[in-house]
Amino acid sequence: MGKSKTTKFKRPQFNAVGLPVNAVQEAGEEAEDPVEDDCPAAELLEKLQSPSADVREFACASISRVVQQSLSIPGLLQRDAVRRLGPMLLDRSLAVRETAAGALRNLSACGGQEVCEDMVKHDVMTPLTALLRESCAGFESAAVLKEKKNAAEDVANEAVNLLWNLCESSSQSLSVFNKAGLLDMVVQCLETHQHNMELAISAAHCLHTVTEDNPELLRSTNSAVLRVVESVLLTPETDMAHTLLRTLAAGTLWNLKSSLPPTRQTQALNAVVSTLSRSLDLDAGTLIPELRGAEELHQRDTDAAAESEQQAAGGEEEEAMVEEEEPKHTKNGIAADNDFSDLLPRQQAELREATALLTAQQTSLEIIVNMCCSDDPSDDEWEEESSGDESDLGPDGLCDGVSNLMSPLCLSAEIHDALINHNIPEKVLKKTEIPRKEAMDVCRQNSSWKGMIIKMQRVQSRALTCLHSLVSSMDADSLGGAAALQAAAQHLSTLVFGAAEIPKDEEFLEAVISAMRSLLQMIASKNITQCMTPQQLMSLSEAATRCDVVSVRVNAVAILGITGSTLAKEKGTAETLQMIGSALLQVSTKDTDLVVNGEALDALFDVFADGDEAETAAKNIALLPALKALQPIFKAKIRKEGRGKYSPQQLCVLDNIKVNLRRFIGYLEKVVKK
Repeated sequence: MGKSKTTKFKRPQFNAVGLPVNAVQEAGEEAEDPVEDDCPAAELLEKLQSPSADVREFACASISRVVQQSLSIPGLLQRDAVRRLGPMLLDRSLAVRETAAGALRNLSACGGQEVCEDMVKHDVMTPLTALLRESCAGFESAAVLKEKKNAAEDVANEAVNLLWNLCESSSQSLSVFNKAGLLDMVVQCLETHQHNMELAISAAHCLHTVTEDNPELLRSTNSAVLRVVESVLLTPETDMAHTLLRTLAAGTLWNLKSSLPPTRQTQALNAVVSTLSRSLDLDAGTLIPELRGAEELHQRDTDAAAESEQQAAGGEEEEAMVEEEEPKHTKNGIAADNDFSDLLPRQQAELREATALLTAQQTSLEIIVNMCCSDDPSDDEWEEESSGDESDLGPDGLCDGVSNLMSPLCLSAEIHDALINHNIPEKVLKKTEIPRKEAMDVCRQNSSWKGMIIKMQRVQSRALTCLHSLVSSMDADSLGGAAALQAAAQHLSTLVFGAAEIPKDEEFLEAVISAMRSLLQMIASKNITQCMTPQQLMSLSEAATRCDVVSVRVNAVAILGITGSTLAKEKGTAETLQMIGSALLQVSTKDTDLVVNGEALDALFDVFADGDEAETAAKNIALLPALKALQPIFKAKIRKEGRGKYSPQQLCVLDNIKVNLRRFIGYLEKVVKK
């Protein structure tokens, strides 16, 4: 597997007035006329030109709500929403700047890569760069005035989040980032961690993104940047927000490793791994129920205090209500109660802590995967579920019986030792366990916490992918020897086969099956007893053939091959080999993807390469005539589909499969004549 890029959580979608997006969509489902749907958007864009700051702010906040309904985005783009919102980033009102940045931030988050690239084409980076410069300059003036709430930092937080989204989705925006010298400004935002964690974490996310695979930026990185990142790593606070902040700083330092002097690289590596290790030490299964319980207690205390206050007011209650209707302070002439700048409603502190915890652990696991991988860039494997690239099949994989997914990864002695010294393999394996029932239950019971369930499951999937990378890049002794490998394989089997039926979630299935394949390959190479029964093998194969993710089908086929080639050396296994052979023949002829066909054929070559049991099984399933019938079909399929659908590297592999198929048929013919 190639180097896996780290990605952020998909931002929860909220609208400006605090209703969940789906509630807004349900309310709007009755309006079927698209022309009527477009009218509010057109009106809002017109209101951006209003002389009233209140109206401009309201329009920006309302647009941020509208864009969360994906069907509205094309209409907004056609009406030049980006060009019309861009100048609002430099509006004379700070409140308008903040809500405009929030609207563009939501547009970039909800619109995806294509919309982000369109935003960059419409030159959103120019006003955004100017906004960041002015906002960062405002930090110092606010510090001089000793303001408790720094409006410039609020604006900067929205701007940094928008910058993060754009740089993650658009190479052009990353180029602008490099040339405009925005690194220093994002680092300045990171330095606010002592008093503004929200802005610091946004900046840390952005830094982690822009420093990855960005050699141009690395050349301009100075010692001041490194000092700030290292200072974040040394923060002593133990709350979850600081845990996330340190984790992101560790990822950034790892990305910047080549800009460090050689004498400091070992020290930096240990600091990075130590930070990731501490993040993984935290037990989300225990902490999340505790945080939820703390939130309930906090809510009860708040309700009790409010009730007590109401009773104490007595006859003055009516007067107090009148006073509450009056704005207590204004912001650029707007009452605080009408402030639309916070586009994402502030969560309870405990829920924010839970989110930070799980984000930190997911990010830690992703960084470890990158540490285990070579420096060759590849596609973003965390998110892409289709497998047409060379990461699924290497140039020598099928010919040698092991695809590129199983080829040893590049792991230096320093990285290897750091990971082992901090017990990273053991901690990663622990995170592959099913999320604790107590944590899942408390999250199910409250709608605000239900999103934590997906996050816990994603941490498990990342841990499984991380386990695959560790197994693929370390030797058996480093992973604890034969007993530890068998225990790990048994654990993975439980994850897959412990429930009434094999899980259907594609993200989990892709992760667990890749980990299982790498582990079984290592077990087979060390002649350690396998732990999967023939029935489990067949059920896994059947589940995989129904999965749309190509890599899942490839790995399932490889597992059949690994297990079958091991069984072929044992006595009394002909019947099981027949089942495996029949399943592989089915995949090699019926699967719609040539890569999967090739992997199935390669697995057949391994399983039936030698031995009396294999010869008996091959005869019983009529393997020779089946392969003879398949040979011209496979050749024609490569010729017809190959060049338009598969990469040159994959075509090279498939050509080798074609040659090996001819040779294997010749081998079987000699066996029959014996």
